[in-house]
Amino acid sequence: MANTKQAEKRARRDAKRRERNRYHLSRMRTFIKKFRRMVQEGRLEEAKEFLPEVISVIYHTASKGVIHRNEASRRASRVTELLNKALKESQA
Repeated sequence: MANTKQAEKRARRDAKRRERNRYHLSRMRTFIKKFRRMVQEGRLEEAKEFLPEVISVIYHTASKGVIHRNEASRRASRVTELLNKALKESQA
């Protein structure tokens, strides 16, 4: 429990920020899950169209400071690699 006015304000502020961060993180994870499910089910054309949107959400999350920009790059790289690998396998 906060003992000073400053600590009370900090607690309120942190709660708001935590809620905001949870929203962005959850949204990003949901988009990635949807994308992975599309690839897994073989809906590659749909996944191909959805990829820019997923990458946009990932970088948006990083711009809010929820994740580090290097983590955003890594996640974007991995979803792109996943799609490319699936497209290559479907052609073979």
